Amino acid sequence: MKKATVTVPASTANLGPGFDCLALALSLRNTVELYETSRGLEIDVEGEGEDRVALDATNLIARSAEVVFEKAGRRPAGLRVHAVNGIPVGSGLGSSSAAIVGGLAAANALVDARLTRDDLLRLATEIEGHPDNVSAALFGGLTLASHSGDELLVKALPVPPLKVVIVLPDLRLSTAEARAALPAQVPLKDAVFNIGRALFTVQAFTQLDFELLRFAMADRLHQPYRKALIPGFDEAVVAARKAGAAAVALSGAGPALAAFAPDRHWDIANAMKAAFEAAGLASRTFVLPVDRQGVQVQVSVTG
Repeated sequence: MKKATVTVPASTANLGPGFDCLALALSLRNTVELYETSRGLEIDVEGEGEDRVALDATNLIARSAEVVFEKAGRRPAGLRVHAVNGIPVGSGLGSSSAAIVGGLAAANALVDARLTRDDLLRLATEIEGHPDNVSAALFGGLTLASHSGDELLVKALPVPPLKVVIVLPDLRLSTAEARAALPAQVPLKDAVFNIGRALFTVQAFTQLDFELLRFAMADRLHQPYRKALIPGFDEAVVAARKAGAAAVALSGAGPALAAFAPDRHWDIANAMKAAFEAAGLASRTFVLPVDRQGVQVQVSVTG
């Protein structure tokens, strides 16, 4: 029996001003195992979101795998999906992108479709709708993405060793809800502000310049509108900065927040946790190194 095993990193997208354009891969992983079977579809999930993830053909891993089978023109007679999730679901840490990339990459290996990472990127972007998280999941490191219609350009940049503080309040917030909070139009001056800050955010990460990041990681396009959905947001940001964070950003669509600092990571995490508790929300904390590898794939034959 052939088996493809894939691990995929979490990601934090937007990084303040880089809405739908910037993402950073984090060392928290999901594992996807696809087994070739004689018939049917079996799915089992353990770990994060095991009670929330679909266990039928609508499962995101299975749907993504089917895209590869269709493109390759071949599929196994049957398929078993086993997922071990380390990335919290609905957290703003790229769990859906990890599922998509995991399904695509595992299916690609299982049927030897010989799709490149760039091929998988295009498929993942079509499924997800935007390329930021999926590009970080595929390539690791810091990714820059531009997507308009059929045009898709992604660049992965290496970054020096860096730890990121993640604080995840206990709050259900879907990407759809977070996107619905955004205005249909924004002032030109706000768009120009974000373009400039996003450029300097990239430079700050590649040079690990925290003083520059303190200036650069500011946003006028999404965070001012989304923070109202997260009780204690402003207080957590203030607490993080007082504890030593150079910059704080909403992670993706939220509700997680990401804080960046050269040291005192757990002090920052605990200060943010206390701020959310004061607002009536429990939260989980993580201190995660940047992932530099992206998706990792292994194929084996058993039995």
